[in-house]
Amino acid sequence: MSDAPSAQAEKMNFQAEVKQLLHLMIHSLYSNREIFLRELISNASDACDKLRFEALDKAGLFEGDGELKIRIRFDAEAKTVTVSDNGIGMSREEVITNLGTIAKSGTKEFFGQLTGDQKKDAHLIGQFGVGFYSAFIVADRVTVRTRRAGLASAEGVKWECAMTGDTAGEYQVEPIDKADRGTEITLHLREGQEDLLSGWKLRELVRKYSDHIVQPIVMTKEKWDEEKGAQVATDEEETVNQANALWARPRNEITDDEYKAFYKHVGHDFQEPLAWTHAKVEGRHEYTQLLYIPGNAPFDLWDRNARHGIKLYVRRVFIMDDAEKLMPMYLRFVRGVVDSSDLPLNVSREILQESKDIDTLRAGCTKKVLGLLEDMAKNDAEKYTTFWKAFGNVLKEGVGEDSANREKIAGLLRFASTHADTAEQVVTLADYIGRMKEGQEKIYYVTAETFNAAKNSPHLEVFRKKGIEVLLLSDRVDEWVIGYLTEFDGKALQSVAKGGVDLGALEDEAEKQEVEKLADEYKDLLERVKTSLGERVKDVRVTHRLTDSPACLVADEHDMGMNLARILKAAGQEAPSSQPILELNPTHPAVQRLNTETEHFDDWAAVLFDQALLAEGGTLDDPATFVKRTNALMLALSNAQ
Repeated sequence: MSDAPSAQAEKMNFQAEVKQLLHLMIHSLYSNREIFLRELISNASDACDKLRFEALDKAGLFEGDGELKIRIRFDAEAKTVTVSDNGIGMSREEVITNLGTIAKSGTKEFFGQLTGDQKKDAHLIGQFGVGFYSAFIVADRVTVRTRRAGLASAEGVKWECAMTGDTAGEYQVEPIDKADRGTEITLHLREGQEDLLSGWKLRELVRKYSDHIVQPIVMTKEKWDEEKGAQVATDEEETVNQANALWARPRNEITDDEYKAFYKHVGHDFQEPLAWTHAKVEGRHEYTQLLYIPGNAPFDLWDRNARHGIKLYVRRVFIMDDAEKLMPMYLRFVRGVVDSSDLPLNVSREILQESKDIDTLRAGCTKKVLGLLEDMAKNDAEKYTTFWKAFGNVLKEGVGEDSANREKIAGLLRFASTHADTAEQVVTLADYIGRMKEGQEKIYYVTAETFNAAKNSPHLEVFRKKGIEVLLLSDRVDEWVIGYLTEFDGKALQSVAKGGVDLGALEDEAEKQEVEKLADEYKDLLERVKTSLGERVKDVRVTHRLTDSPACLVADEHDMGMNLARILKAAGQEAPSSQPILELNPTHPAVQRLNTETEHFDDWAAVLFDQALLAEGGTLDDPATFVKRTNALMLALSNAQ
């Protein structure tokens, strides 16, 4: 192999985000420096998997060497550790793309959350993923030699970067001659990392972090030399890891530490998983599933265009990463492996779209994950709370996307409510039903853009007065949820801000008669207000849902809720045109004043409407006129006194 400098060598600089990440990683993750080997081995394993998959159609990519393996070497004199593989390798373009940029959505948000506190930042960096860059935790210079399978030996690429001196963050890319395919990464260790220049130490790290890797991880065999009083290298190689598929082993032979180590490999995560499920399914379809619930949300969780999914294997042969068809979108946070005994080895993403076998696998995986979540919710509330904070809003999407499991998903949902009056989402629909008043037939809820807007909504006044619990929904996805979740356990869900208030048996006859009497008394006022407001309202009526506020706006029973209409408008979508209903509280002094007002009637009516709109979470079309009108009425009142 020739490494002579070439006229085609090109110097480049890392993008700013990579420089920032490297600096933070070196300092924040130093206490976890051992992970560098795990990350490099994990990447090497992926490269071998990808070669095996591509070679299903192009056997020539193996170049006569189908025995995939990962090698680790060290040179005590040169102070280097080298990790190499005979996997797919990289072309020049892939080297620049994969090693010079962070090709991840959420980069900007990620850096916005960094605090400068090394402990907290280490946690965030772990969520974002460290991969190849972890090499710089222990090395001040990294050299990569690689050639993509199928390319000529002259199309090898050398990439080198040092993180010291004035040129820190600058890297050089040049062509080299590389006879064998794959990638070789040489770490020139920093001062103080000499303990890594030991076969015993490197073997310990492999067994600790990478024992589950499917490919053999080989090192030069060492034996004790009595004369030298030290371990010396032999001409033989030995496999350091178990080199078999962890998911194919019986569950009782796998330790929790092995499960956790495998998750970090398959999930590319720095943190430990929250929970996992491992099962072999036999019958008409045979497959093994090892599925994990992460402890933290990845930064691209809300990018629905990003590929999310689990690794698909067929008879232990890797087929593809991110097989999104194996898991519904609302479970896109799940990581793990599915190994099928039935699918063909040449299965493609296109075939996956239409395969009935895949539908069976998907249904089985979905059922298993939902069962795992149910068990966690029932037996480990603290763990489930952690899950809910990270992934609750994603799980909510399932109510609309998965009609077959809607009731099961609904049972896993958590909400805030007037029971505790805090923003903590801890109330289940079953909890709510268990606390329902005698005679209560519906589950009541209110939606708003913020928790405080929901908590202080005037629509809740009569419910608070009667001690009726109301769910407080303030996440944007909640509007989607209630659009599909019309009932739970036989109880209908009812918005307190739509239609008339029907409290059923909770409303006594005297109250009903009082409302009817007031509606008759204020009939003329209602007509005058409706005429004054014109097209701004569909109707004006007397209400008994208010106890403290003078007025509120409600949507007609079959119209779109006002909060949903605002969400659609903010997203640039058309919302069906509909006017709200203005409800007046006849016991409020402002409404009683309006009933006797003549000179400023239109101004009073407009102010009451605008106040109700603001209280409901809406925005005014003409705030300046509202302020001007309010000031004029205040002056008129003070002059009259």
